[in-house]
Amino acid sequence: MQYDYLIVGCGLYGAVFACEAKKAGKSVLVIEKRPHIGGNVYTEEIEGINVHVYGAHIFHTNNKRVWDYITQYAEFNRFTNSPVANYHGELYSLPFNMYTFNRMWGVVTPQEAAAKLEEQRKAAGISKPRNLEEQAISLVGMDIYEKLIKGYTEKQWGRPCDQLPAFIIKRLPVRLTFDNNYFNARYQGIPMGGYTRMVEKLLEGIEVRLQVNYLQEKQQYDAMAGKVVYTGPIDAYFDYRLGALEYRSVRFETEVLDMPNFQGNAAVNYTDRETPWTRIIEHKWFEFGTQPKTVISREYASEWKPGEEPYYPVNDEKNSCLYEEYRRLAECESKVIFGGRLGEYQYYDMDAVIAAALDRAEEEFNRM
Repeated sequence: MQYDYLIVGCGLYGAVFACEAKKAGKSVLVIEKRPHIGGNVYTEEIEGINVHVYGAHIFHTNNKRVWDYITQYAEFNRFTNSPVANYHGELYSLPFNMYTFNRMWGVVTPQEAAAKLEEQRKAAGISKPRNLEEQAISLVGMDIYEKLIKGYTEKQWGRPCDQLPAFIIKRLPVRLTFDNNYFNARYQGIPMGGYTRMVEKLLEGIEVRLQVNYLQEKQQYDAMAGKVVYTGPIDAYFDYRLGALEYRSVRFETEVLDMPNFQGNAAVNYTDRETPWTRIIEHKWFEFGTQPKTVISREYASEWKPGEEPYYPVNDEKNSCLYEEYRRLAECESKVIFGGRLGEYQYYDMDAVIAAALDRAEEEFNRM
């Protein structure tokens, strides 16, 4: 054995765990199947703009421990996520707030907005929502559901809303104020210079090998380390012996435009069903760009197929039960730690990934 730990994947979970292992005096090798570090938070500079290659990543957290940790490796700007919804050319504020309600119904005061919401909820008459459609209507009424939720959600998940489980929308942010900040988070921003630079600092002094397919060379790499931290798909690790877990994927069309400003906002969601993309990201606004050109990405949601990047676990009852079976298999792999979005089959926010990696590293190294 040449290393104490082999880290498979250098997204946030792998990079944070590797960093902590190095601090604990462990020898570490990180391998990654892609030609770059950073996983899905990878940013690439185009025309002086840090482009979020795998979709918008806006860091937000209420966890001071995570914030204090990650700000050792990057200085964050003051970016506030204030997305806009475009429904057939009508523009609405997200989250749902007084700007939204004024545009939707012409109401001006919080009292008028609250009365309109209550009127719509009562008209729906739904006491026990059986699916996502009923859950959303019971929370915000038919008007907002039809214009701002239904089309976007059906594009995102590739299924009619009345066939999606209610728990996907446990609650919807409804504010009777003019606050446009999408996240109720104490700490928020984008790392100045991009996420790739931040991950580089986490991996400083650690050996990294890119374009390595661990599962194709598993026996060789397993023999090189005492323990393995695996952040790839858990079902792929076991060669899909119990069946494949389902994911939603995303395809991006990115282009450079010879203009300084395309849409005036970092994110515009297209909430009608007819527009094929779910949203357009204009990357320069994540860092208050002043470049003469701009870079935009259109996002298209799709069903995941082998060979594509899995993005969103489909955490319905069927897939959750299948994951539990894989998790029991994973518990028998005493040499392997399964972590991250794919290793644990759950949609993690970035701060939750970092917290999970720190917790596991603390548990691992304090016991030795």
